[in-house]
Amino acid sequence: MSNTQTVLELQHISKSFPGVKALDDVNFALKKGTVHVLCGENGAGKSTLMKIIDGIYQADEGDLFLNGNRVEIKSPIQAKANGIAMIFQELSYVPDMTLEENLCLGNWPKKNGTIDWKSVRKKTKDLLAQEGLPYAPDVKLRSLSVSDIQMIEILKAVHYDARIIIMDEPTSAITTKEVAVLFKKIAELKARGTSIIYISHKMEEIFQIADEITVFRDGKSVITKDVRDWTMDQVVECMVGRKIENQYPKETISIGDEILKVENLSQPGIFNDVNFNVHAGEIIGFAGLMGAGRTEIMRAVFGLDPYSSGTITVKGKQVAIKNVRQAIKNGIAMLTEDRRRTGIVPILSVKYNTTLASMNKIIYGGRLHPDVENKLSTDACKSMNVKTPNLDTKIANLSGGNQQKVILAKWLLCDPDILITDEPTRGIDVGAKREIYELMNTFAAKGKGIIMISSELPELIGICDRIYVVSEGRIAGMLSRSEFSQESIMQLAVSNMEHTEEVASK
Repeated sequence: MSNTQTVLELQHISKSFPGVKALDDVNFALKKGTVHVLCGENGAGKSTLMKIIDGIYQADEGDLFLNGNRVEIKSPIQAKANGIAMIFQELSYVPDMTLEENLCLGNWPKKNGTIDWKSVRKKTKDLLAQEGLPYAPDVKLRSLSVSDIQMIEILKAVHYDARIIIMDEPTSAITTKEVAVLFKKIAELKARGTSIIYISHKMEEIFQIADEITVFRDGKSVITKDVRDWTMDQVVECMVGRKIENQYPKETISIGDEILKVENLSQPGIFNDVNFNVHAGEIIGFAGLMGAGRTEIMRAVFGLDPYSSGTITVKGKQVAIKNVRQAIKNGIAMLTEDRRRTGIVPILSVKYNTTLASMNKIIYGGRLHPDVENKLSTDACKSMNVKTPNLDTKIANLSGGNQQKVILAKWLLCDPDILITDEPTRGIDVGAKREIYELMNTFAAKGKGIIMISSELPELIGICDRIYVVSEGRIAGMLSRSEFSQESIMQLAVSNMEHTEEVASK
Protein backbone atom coordinates (compact mmCIF):
# COMPACT_ATOMS: atom_id res chain seq x y z
CA MET A 1 0.00 0.00 0.00
CA SER A 2 1.27 3.41 -0.90
CA ASN A 3 0.10 5.11 2.29
CA THR A 4 0.73 3.45 5.63
CA GLN A 5 -0.28 6.23 8.00
CA THR A 6 -2.42 4.79 10.81
CA VAL A 7 -5.55 6.89 11.33
CA LEU A 8 -7.31 4.67 13.87
CA GLU A 9 -5.91 2.22 16.39
CA LEU A 10 -7.53 0.19 19.14
CA GLN A 11 -5.39 -1.44 21.82
CA HIS A 12 -6.38 -4.24 24.22
CA ILE A 13 -10.14 -3.69 23.85
CA SER A 14 -12.43 -5.90 25.97
CA LYS A 15 -16.21 -5.76 26.33
CA SER A 16 -18.64 -8.01 28.20
CA PHE A 17 -22.42 -8.30 28.25
CA PRO A 18 -24.44 -10.38 30.75
CA GLY A 19 -23.31 -13.95 30.20
CA VAL A 20 -21.13 -13.13 27.17
CA LYS A 21 -17.58 -11.82 26.67
CA ALA A 22 -18.04 -10.14 23.31
CA LEU A 23 -14.46 -8.82 22.91
CA ASP A 24 -11.33 -10.18 24.55
CA ASP A 25 -8.11 -8.11 24.35
CA VAL A 26 -8.64 -7.00 20.74
CA ASN A 27 -6.03 -4.98 18.82
CA PHE A 28 -6.85 -3.34 15.50
CA ALA A 29 -5.33 -0.68 13.23
CA LEU A 30 -6.75 1.14 10.20
CA LYS A 31 -4.54 2.86 7.61
CA LYS A 32 -5.37 6.02 5.70
CA GLY A 33 -7.03 5.61 2.31
CA THR A 34 -7.54 1.84 2.63
CA VAL A 35 -10.38 -0.66 2.94
CA HIS A 36 -9.89 -2.92 5.95
CA VAL A 37 -12.29 -5.88 5.86
CA LEU A 38 -13.40 -7.67 9.02
CA CYS A 39 -14.45 -11.32 8.66
CA GLY A 40 -15.82 -13.70 11.23
CA GLU A 41 -18.84 -15.75 12.18
CA ASN A 42 -21.95 -14.07 13.58
CA GLY A 43 -21.23 -13.30 17.22
CA ALA A 44 -17.45 -13.18 16.71
CA GLY A 45 -17.33 -9.56 17.93
CA LYS A 46 -17.01 -7.52 14.72
CA SER A 47 -20.12 -5.37 15.12
CA THR A 48 -19.47 -4.87 18.85
CA LEU A 49 -16.03 -3.45 18.06
CA MET A 50 -17.52 -1.14 15.46
CA LYS A 51 -20.13 0.11 17.95
CA ILE A 52 -17.30 0.96 20.34
CA ILE A 53 -15.61 3.00 17.61
CA ASP A 54 -18.97 4.71 16.88
CA GLY A 55 -19.58 5.50 20.56
CA ILE A 56 -22.68 3.33 20.96
CA TYR A 57 -20.83 1.08 23.42
CA GLN A 58 -17.94 1.92 25.71
CA ALA A 59 -15.14 -0.60 26.16
CA ASP A 60 -14.64 -2.17 29.60
CA GLU A 61 -10.89 -2.06 28.99
CA GLY A 62 -8.51 -0.69 26.38
CA ASP A 63 -7.73 2.50 24.48
CA LEU A 64 -8.74 4.14 21.20
CA PHE A 65 -6.40 6.40 19.22
CA LEU A 66 -7.19 8.76 16.31
CA ASN A 67 -4.15 9.95 14.35
CA GLY A 68 -1.96 8.96 17.29
CA ASN A 69 -4.01 10.81 19.93
CA ARG A 70 -5.91 8.91 22.62
CA VAL A 71 -9.62 9.80 22.55
CA GLU A 72 -12.80 8.78 24.33
CA ILE A 73 -15.91 8.45 22.16
CA LYS A 74 -19.01 8.22 24.29
CA SER A 75 -21.74 8.79 21.71
CA PRO A 76 -22.34 8.66 17.93
CA ILE A 77 -22.46 12.48 18.00
CA GLN A 78 -18.88 12.52 19.31
CA ALA A 79 -17.94 9.96 16.66
CA LYS A 80 -19.29 12.19 13.89
CA ALA A 81 -17.46 15.17 15.40
CA ASN A 82 -14.28 13.08 15.13
CA GLY A 83 -14.97 12.26 11.45
CA ILE A 84 -16.43 8.77 11.95
CA ALA A 85 -19.69 7.59 10.32
CA MET A 86 -21.28 4.14 10.51
CA ILE A 87 -23.71 2.34 8.21
CA PHE A 88 -25.51 -0.34 10.20
CA GLN A 89 -26.46 -3.82 9.05
CA GLU A 90 -29.88 -3.25 10.62
CA LEU A 91 -30.94 -0.08 8.83
CA SER A 92 -31.46 2.97 11.06
CA TYR A 93 -34.01 5.37 9.66
CA VAL A 94 -37.38 6.99 10.46
CA PRO A 95 -39.96 5.42 8.09
CA ASP A 96 -42.47 8.26 8.19
CA MET A 97 -39.90 10.97 7.52
CA THR A 98 -38.91 11.99 4.01
CA LEU A 99 -35.57 11.23 2.39
CA GLU A 100 -34.34 14.79 2.94
CA GLU A 101 -35.43 14.73 6.59
CA ASN A 102 -33.65 11.42 7.20
CA LEU A 103 -30.56 12.70 5.45
CA CYS A 104 -30.26 15.79 7.65
CA LEU A 105 -31.50 14.19 10.88
CA GLY A 106 -29.27 15.37 13.73
CA ASN A 107 -27.41 17.76 11.44
CA TRP A 108 -30.03 20.34 10.43
CA PRO A 109 -28.83 23.45 8.55
CA LYS A 110 -30.30 26.48 10.29
CA LYS A 111 -31.04 30.08 9.40
CA ASN A 112 -32.26 32.72 11.86
CA GLY A 113 -32.75 30.04 14.53
CA THR A 114 -34.99 27.76 12.43
CA ILE A 115 -34.37 24.91 10.01
CA ASP A 116 -33.35 26.19 6.60
CA TRP A 117 -35.61 23.97 4.48
CA LYS A 118 -34.46 25.59 1.25
CA SER A 119 -30.89 24.56 2.10
CA VAL A 120 -32.07 21.05 3.08
CA ARG A 121 -33.81 20.58 -0.26
CA LYS A 122 -30.87 21.96 -2.29
CA LYS A 123 -28.33 19.85 -0.41
CA THR A 124 -30.45 16.72 -0.91
CA LYS A 125 -30.96 17.35 -4.63
CA ASP A 126 -27.26 18.03 -5.13
CA LEU A 127 -26.26 14.84 -3.32
CA LEU A 128 -28.77 12.71 -5.22
CA ALA A 129 -27.55 14.13 -8.53
CA GLN A 130 -23.91 13.68 -7.51
CA GLU A 131 -24.47 10.01 -6.61
CA GLY A 132 -26.80 9.34 -9.56
CA LEU A 133 -29.70 8.19 -7.38
CA PRO A 134 -33.24 8.54 -8.84
CA TYR A 135 -35.18 9.41 -5.67
CA ALA A 136 -37.38 12.43 -4.93
CA PRO A 137 -36.25 14.43 -1.85
CA ASP A 138 -39.78 14.40 -0.41
CA VAL A 139 -40.43 10.63 -0.74
CA LYS A 140 -41.21 8.94 2.57
CA LEU A 141 -38.81 6.10 3.33
CA ARG A 142 -41.69 3.82 4.31
CA SER A 143 -42.61 3.59 0.62
CA LEU A 144 -39.13 2.48 -0.48
CA SER A 145 -37.65 -1.00 -0.68
CA VAL A 146 -34.91 -2.35 1.57
CA SER A 147 -32.36 -1.91 -1.22
CA ASP A 148 -33.44 1.71 -1.77
CA ILE A 149 -33.04 2.51 1.93
CA GLN A 150 -29.64 0.80 2.03
CA MET A 151 -28.40 3.12 -0.74
CA ILE A 152 -29.77 6.15 1.11
CA GLU A 153 -27.96 5.06 4.31
CA ILE A 154 -24.74 4.99 2.31
CA LEU A 155 -25.59 8.43 0.92
CA LYS A 156 -26.09 9.69 4.49
CA ALA A 157 -22.61 8.52 5.55
CA VAL A 158 -21.03 10.19 2.51
CA HIS A 159 -23.04 13.33 3.34
CA TYR A 160 -21.22 13.65 6.68
CA ASP A 161 -17.91 13.87 4.76
CA ALA A 162 -16.41 11.41 7.24
CA ARG A 163 -12.72 10.50 7.21
CA ILE A 164 -13.51 7.03 8.55
CA ILE A 165 -16.61 5.16 7.34
CA ILE A 166 -17.72 1.87 8.89
CA MET A 167 -19.86 -0.28 6.59
CA ASP A 168 -21.55 -3.25 8.31
CA GLU A 169 -22.91 -5.61 5.62
CA PRO A 170 -23.72 -2.72 3.22
CA THR A 171 -24.49 -5.03 0.27
CA SER A 172 -26.79 -7.45 2.11
CA ALA A 173 -29.93 -5.97 0.54
CA ILE A 174 -28.88 -4.28 -2.71
CA THR A 175 -28.70 -5.44 -6.31
CA THR A 176 -25.60 -6.34 -8.30
CA LYS A 177 -25.90 -3.05 -10.18
CA GLU A 178 -26.09 -1.12 -6.91
CA VAL A 179 -23.10 -3.06 -5.54
CA ALA A 180 -21.10 -1.84 -8.55
CA VAL A 181 -22.17 1.74 -7.74
CA LEU A 182 -21.12 1.27 -4.12
CA PHE A 183 -17.71 -0.14 -5.06
CA LYS A 184 -17.14 2.77 -7.41
CA LYS A 185 -17.99 5.15 -4.55
CA ILE A 186 -15.59 3.29 -2.25
CA ALA A 187 -12.81 3.72 -4.81
CA GLU A 188 -13.54 7.47 -4.98
CA LEU A 189 -13.50 7.74 -1.19
CA LYS A 190 -10.16 5.92 -1.00
CA ALA A 191 -8.71 8.28 -3.59
CA ARG A 192 -9.72 11.19 -1.33
CA GLY A 193 -7.91 9.58 1.60
CA THR A 194 -11.03 8.27 3.36
CA SER A 195 -10.50 5.03 5.31
CA ILE A 196 -13.16 2.33 5.34
CA ILE A 197 -13.84 -0.54 7.71
CA TYR A 198 -15.94 -3.05 5.83
CA ILE A 199 -17.78 -6.04 7.35
CA SER A 200 -19.09 -8.69 4.99
CA HIS A 201 -19.72 -12.43 4.72
CA LYS A 202 -19.56 -12.37 0.91
CA MET A 203 -16.13 -13.72 0.02
CA GLU A 204 -16.25 -12.71 -3.64
CA GLU A 205 -16.81 -9.02 -2.89
CA ILE A 206 -14.29 -8.99 -0.05
CA PHE A 207 -11.49 -9.87 -2.45
CA GLN A 208 -12.66 -7.20 -4.90
CA ILE A 209 -12.22 -4.27 -2.53
CA ALA A 210 -10.04 -5.22 0.46
CA ASP A 211 -6.54 -3.93 1.13
CA GLU A 212 -6.26 -5.78 4.44
CA ILE A 213 -8.33 -8.53 6.08
CA THR A 214 -8.67 -9.20 9.79
CA VAL A 215 -10.39 -12.39 10.96
CA PHE A 216 -12.32 -12.43 14.23
CA ARG A 217 -13.23 -15.58 16.13
CA ASP A 218 -14.84 -15.92 19.59
CA GLY A 219 -14.31 -12.26 20.49
CA LYS A 220 -10.64 -12.16 19.49
CA SER A 221 -8.85 -10.68 16.48
CA VAL A 222 -7.11 -13.81 15.24
CA ILE A 223 -4.92 -12.52 12.43
CA THR A 224 -4.47 -9.53 10.07
CA LYS A 225 -2.84 -9.86 6.65
CA ASP A 226 -2.64 -8.03 3.34
CA VAL A 227 -5.38 -9.28 0.99
CA ARG A 228 -2.70 -10.63 -1.37
CA ASP A 229 -1.62 -13.07 1.33
CA TRP A 230 -5.07 -14.65 1.71
CA THR A 231 -7.17 -17.12 -0.28
CA MET A 232 -10.94 -17.48 0.16
CA ASP A 233 -10.54 -20.97 1.63
CA GLN A 234 -7.99 -19.70 4.14
CA VAL A 235 -10.33 -16.90 5.30
CA VAL A 236 -13.25 -19.32 5.74
CA GLU A 237 -11.13 -21.89 7.56
CA CYS A 238 -9.72 -19.21 9.88
CA MET A 239 -13.24 -17.87 10.59
CA VAL A 240 -14.82 -21.17 11.61
CA GLY A 241 -11.71 -22.93 12.94
CA ARG A 242 -12.17 -25.87 10.58
CA LYS A 243 -12.37 -26.72 6.89
CA ILE A 244 -15.79 -26.56 5.25
CA GLU A 245 -15.62 -29.19 2.52
CA ASN A 246 -19.05 -28.65 0.97
CA GLN A 247 -20.61 -25.22 1.23
CA TYR A 248 -23.99 -26.40 -0.09
CA PRO A 249 -24.86 -29.76 1.55
CA LYS A 250 -27.64 -30.89 -0.80
CA GLU A 251 -29.20 -34.20 0.21
CA THR A 252 -31.06 -36.62 -2.05
CA ILE A 253 -34.62 -36.76 -0.72
CA SER A 254 -37.48 -38.70 -2.28
CA ILE A 255 -40.08 -36.35 -3.73
CA GLY A 256 -43.66 -37.00 -2.67
CA ASP A 257 -47.10 -35.73 -3.61
CA GLU A 258 -47.94 -32.17 -4.53
CA ILE A 259 -48.68 -30.20 -1.34
CA LEU A 260 -49.02 -26.65 -2.73
CA LYS A 261 -50.38 -25.47 -6.06
CA VAL A 262 -50.76 -21.82 -7.02
CA GLU A 263 -52.70 -21.05 -10.21
CA ASN A 264 -53.13 -17.76 -12.05
CA LEU A 265 -52.42 -15.68 -8.94
CA SER A 266 -52.65 -11.99 -9.81
CA GLN A 267 -52.57 -8.57 -8.22
CA PRO A 268 -52.61 -5.97 -11.04
CA GLY A 269 -49.51 -3.83 -11.18
CA ILE A 270 -47.56 -6.18 -8.90
CA PHE A 271 -47.71 -9.74 -10.25
CA ASN A 272 -49.79 -11.52 -12.89
CA ASP A 273 -50.84 -15.08 -13.78
CA VAL A 274 -48.40 -16.72 -11.39
CA ASN A 275 -48.35 -20.52 -11.54
CA PHE A 276 -46.10 -22.85 -9.52
CA ASN A 277 -46.25 -25.92 -7.31
CA VAL A 278 -44.34 -27.61 -4.50
CA HIS A 279 -44.09 -31.31 -3.66
CA ALA A 280 -43.37 -32.97 -0.33
CA GLY A 281 -39.60 -33.19 0.19
CA GLU A 282 -38.79 -30.44 -2.35
CA ILE A 283 -36.78 -27.27 -1.91
CA ILE A 284 -38.06 -24.86 -4.54
CA GLY A 285 -36.03 -21.75 -5.40
CA PHE A 286 -37.36 -18.38 -6.53
CA ALA A 287 -34.84 -16.26 -8.41
CA GLY A 288 -35.10 -12.88 -10.08
CA LEU A 289 -33.79 -9.35 -9.97
CA MET A 290 -34.56 -7.11 -7.00
CA GLY A 291 -38.10 -5.77 -7.45
CA ALA A 292 -39.12 -8.57 -9.83
CA GLY A 293 -42.04 -9.53 -7.57
CA ARG A 294 -40.69 -12.63 -5.78
CA THR A 295 -41.38 -11.33 -2.28
CA GLU A 296 -44.75 -9.84 -3.24
CA ILE A 297 -45.97 -13.20 -4.59
CA MET A 298 -45.01 -15.01 -1.39
CA ARG A 299 -46.50 -12.31 0.85
CA ALA A 300 -49.80 -12.89 -0.96
CA VAL A 301 -49.56 -16.68 -0.54
CA PHE A 302 -48.92 -16.14 3.19
CA GLY A 303 -51.82 -13.72 3.60
CA LEU A 304 -49.73 -10.63 4.32
CA ASP A 305 -50.88 -8.87 1.14
CA PRO A 306 -54.06 -9.31 -0.94
CA TYR A 307 -54.40 -10.92 -4.34
CA SER A 308 -57.27 -10.11 -6.71
CA SER A 309 -57.62 -13.42 -8.54
CA GLY A 310 -56.24 -16.93 -8.73
CA THR A 311 -56.35 -20.01 -6.52
CA ILE A 312 -54.19 -21.58 -3.82
CA THR A 313 -54.50 -25.32 -3.22
CA VAL A 314 -52.96 -27.06 -0.20
CA LYS A 315 -52.84 -30.88 -0.18
CA GLY A 316 -55.53 -31.11 -2.84
CA LYS A 317 -57.93 -28.71 -1.14
CA GLN A 318 -58.53 -25.21 -2.49
CA VAL A 319 -58.16 -22.71 0.34
CA ALA A 320 -58.92 -19.02 0.82
CA ILE A 321 -56.00 -17.17 2.43
CA LYS A 322 -56.88 -13.62 3.35
CA ASN A 323 -54.64 -13.23 6.40
CA VAL A 324 -51.69 -14.79 8.21
CA ARG A 325 -53.90 -16.71 10.65
CA GLN A 326 -55.56 -18.53 7.73
CA ALA A 327 -52.15 -19.29 6.20
CA ILE A 328 -50.85 -20.81 9.44
CA LYS A 329 -54.09 -22.79 9.86
CA ASN A 330 -53.51 -24.23 6.37
CA GLY A 331 -49.95 -25.29 7.18
CA ILE A 332 -48.01 -22.37 5.63
CA ALA A 333 -45.27 -20.43 7.46
CA MET A 334 -43.00 -17.64 6.22
CA LEU A 335 -39.59 -16.36 7.27
CA THR A 336 -39.60 -12.76 6.00
CA GLU A 337 -36.65 -10.96 4.37
CA ASP A 338 -36.26 -8.25 7.03
CA ARG A 339 -35.87 -10.06 10.34
CA ARG A 340 -35.49 -6.83 12.32
CA ARG A 341 -38.76 -5.27 11.16
CA THR A 342 -41.01 -8.29 10.58
CA GLY A 343 -39.24 -11.35 11.99
CA ILE A 344 -38.49 -10.68 15.65
CA VAL A 345 -39.73 -8.58 18.57
CA PRO A 346 -36.31 -7.11 19.55
CA ILE A 347 -37.14 -6.05 23.11
CA LEU A 348 -38.57 -9.44 24.08
CA SER A 349 -36.80 -12.64 25.10
CA VAL A 350 -35.61 -15.55 23.00
CA LYS A 351 -38.26 -17.69 24.72
CA TYR A 352 -41.13 -15.34 23.83
CA ASN A 353 -39.94 -14.96 20.23
CA THR A 354 -39.76 -18.74 19.88
CA THR A 355 -43.33 -19.41 21.08
CA LEU A 356 -44.94 -16.29 19.59
CA ALA A 357 -46.77 -18.16 16.80
CA SER A 358 -47.75 -21.13 19.03
CA MET A 359 -49.63 -19.45 21.87
CA ASN A 360 -52.44 -22.00 21.55
CA LYS A 361 -49.96 -24.64 22.79
CA ILE A 362 -49.08 -22.77 25.98
CA ILE A 363 -52.29 -20.88 26.79
CA TYR A 364 -55.24 -23.19 27.41
CA GLY A 365 -57.75 -23.85 30.14
CA GLY A 366 -57.86 -20.10 30.73
CA ARG A 367 -54.21 -19.71 31.78
CA LEU A 368 -50.59 -19.68 30.66
CA HIS A 369 -48.58 -22.85 31.30
CA PRO A 370 -44.97 -21.66 31.85
CA ASP A 371 -43.57 -25.20 32.18
CA VAL A 372 -44.93 -26.07 28.73
CA GLU A 373 -43.59 -22.79 27.34
CA ASN A 374 -40.11 -23.46 28.76
CA LYS A 375 -40.01 -27.00 27.39
CA LEU A 376 -41.25 -26.03 23.91
CA SER A 377 -38.80 -23.12 23.58
CA THR A 378 -35.88 -25.12 25.05
CA ASP A 379 -36.44 -28.07 22.70
CA ALA A 380 -37.00 -25.83 19.65
CA CYS A 381 -33.87 -23.72 20.27
CA LYS A 382 -31.80 -26.84 20.96
CA SER A 383 -32.92 -28.43 17.69
CA MET A 384 -31.92 -25.23 15.86
CA ASN A 385 -28.57 -25.03 17.71
CA VAL A 386 -29.35 -21.48 18.88
CA LYS A 387 -26.43 -19.96 20.80
CA THR A 388 -27.79 -17.82 23.65
CA PRO A 389 -26.78 -17.27 27.30
CA ASN A 390 -30.32 -18.33 28.30
CA LEU A 391 -33.88 -18.22 26.99
CA ASP A 392 -34.63 -15.01 28.91
CA THR A 393 -31.95 -13.10 26.97
CA LYS A 394 -33.37 -10.35 24.74
CA ILE A 395 -33.28 -11.60 21.17
CA ALA A 396 -31.81 -8.23 20.10
CA ASN A 397 -28.60 -9.26 21.93
CA LEU A 398 -28.08 -12.32 19.73
CA SER A 399 -26.11 -12.36 16.49
CA GLY A 400 -27.99 -12.17 13.18
CA GLY A 401 -27.47 -15.87 12.50
CA ASN A 402 -28.86 -16.88 15.88
CA GLN A 403 -31.83 -14.53 15.48
CA GLN A 404 -32.57 -16.25 12.17
CA LYS A 405 -32.45 -19.66 13.83
CA VAL A 406 -34.87 -18.48 16.54
CA ILE A 407 -37.31 -17.39 13.80
CA LEU A 408 -36.98 -20.82 12.18
CA ALA A 409 -37.58 -22.44 15.57
CA LYS A 410 -40.72 -20.30 15.96
CA TRP A 411 -42.19 -21.50 12.69
CA LEU A 412 -41.16 -25.13 13.08
CA LEU A 413 -43.06 -25.17 16.41
CA CYS A 414 -46.18 -24.62 14.29
CA ASP A 415 -45.32 -27.81 12.35
CA PRO A 416 -46.12 -26.30 8.92
CA ASP A 417 -46.29 -28.33 5.71
CA ILE A 418 -44.88 -25.48 3.60
CA LEU A 419 -42.13 -23.14 4.78
CA ILE A 420 -41.46 -19.99 2.75
CA THR A 421 -38.01 -18.48 3.39
CA ASP A 422 -37.23 -15.04 1.97
CA GLU A 423 -33.45 -14.38 1.85
CA PRO A 424 -32.90 -16.80 4.79
CA THR A 425 -29.10 -16.41 4.82
CA ARG A 426 -28.84 -12.63 4.32
CA GLY A 427 -26.17 -11.17 6.62
CA ILE A 428 -25.18 -14.60 7.97
CA ASP A 429 -21.67 -16.08 8.03
CA VAL A 430 -20.63 -19.20 6.09
CA GLY A 431 -20.81 -21.49 9.11
CA ALA A 432 -24.34 -20.38 10.06
CA LYS A 433 -25.40 -20.57 6.39
CA ARG A 434 -24.43 -24.23 6.26
CA GLU A 435 -26.44 -24.86 9.43
CA ILE A 436 -29.49 -23.22 7.81
CA TYR A 437 -29.09 -25.41 4.71
CA GLU A 438 -28.83 -28.54 6.85
CA LEU A 439 -31.96 -27.54 8.77
CA MET A 440 -33.77 -27.08 5.45
CA ASN A 441 -32.66 -30.55 4.37
CA THR A 442 -33.93 -32.02 7.65
CA PHE A 443 -37.27 -30.24 7.21
CA ALA A 444 -37.63 -31.48 3.62
CA ALA A 445 -36.72 -35.04 4.68
CA LYS A 446 -39.81 -35.01 6.93
CA GLY A 447 -41.99 -34.66 3.84
CA LYS A 448 -42.37 -30.90 4.06
CA GLY A 449 -42.00 -28.39 1.22
CA ILE A 450 -39.69 -25.38 1.22
CA ILE A 451 -39.81 -22.26 -0.95
CA MET A 452 -36.55 -20.31 -0.90
CA ILE A 453 -36.24 -16.78 -2.27
CA SER A 454 -32.61 -15.77 -2.65
CA SER A 455 -30.53 -13.20 -4.51
CA GLU A 456 -27.46 -15.45 -4.23
CA LEU A 457 -27.55 -17.66 -7.32
CA PRO A 458 -24.84 -20.12 -6.14
CA GLU A 459 -27.00 -20.75 -3.06
CA LEU A 460 -30.12 -21.52 -5.12
CA ILE A 461 -28.15 -23.73 -7.51
CA GLY A 462 -26.51 -25.57 -4.63
CA ILE A 463 -29.54 -26.31 -2.47
CA CYS A 464 -32.71 -26.36 -4.64
CA ASP A 465 -34.49 -29.11 -6.60
CA ARG A 466 -36.17 -26.73 -9.02
CA ILE A 467 -35.91 -22.97 -9.56
CA TYR A 468 -38.68 -20.65 -10.75
CA VAL A 469 -37.45 -17.36 -12.21
CA VAL A 470 -39.58 -14.23 -11.77
CA SER A 471 -39.33 -11.29 -14.15
CA GLU A 472 -41.54 -8.18 -14.11
CA GLY A 473 -44.13 -9.86 -11.86
CA ARG A 474 -44.46 -13.02 -13.97
CA ILE A 475 -42.95 -16.49 -13.90
CA ALA A 476 -40.48 -16.35 -16.78
CA GLY A 477 -39.59 -20.04 -16.57
CA MET A 478 -38.77 -23.04 -14.41
CA LEU A 479 -35.46 -24.90 -14.36
CA SER A 480 -34.71 -28.43 -13.12
CA ARG A 481 -31.33 -29.27 -11.52
CA SER A 482 -29.87 -30.50 -14.82
CA GLU A 483 -30.62 -27.07 -16.32
CA PHE A 484 -29.17 -24.97 -13.49
CA SER A 485 -26.57 -22.33 -14.29
CA GLN A 486 -26.18 -18.68 -13.38
CA GLU A 487 -26.40 -17.79 -17.08
CA SER A 488 -29.70 -19.63 -17.65
CA ILE A 489 -31.24 -18.02 -14.55
CA MET A 490 -30.16 -14.52 -15.55
CA GLN A 491 -31.42 -14.95 -19.11
CA LEU A 492 -34.88 -15.72 -17.76
CA ALA A 493 -34.63 -12.95 -15.15
CA VAL A 494 -34.28 -10.27 -17.84
CA SER A 495 -36.55 -11.89 -20.45
CA ASN A 496 -39.75 -9.97 -19.62
CA MET A 497 -37.75 -6.77 -19.17
CA GLU A 498 -36.40 -7.09 -22.71
CA HIS A 499 -39.91 -7.72 -24.04
CA THR A 500 -41.23 -4.65 -22.19
CA GLU A 501 -38.46 -2.50 -23.64
CA GLU A 502 -39.23 -3.77 -27.18
CA VAL A 503 -42.92 -2.92 -26.80
CA ALA A 504 -42.11 0.51 -25.37
CA SER A 505 -39.79 1.30 -28.30
CA LYS A 506 -42.44 0.55 -30.91
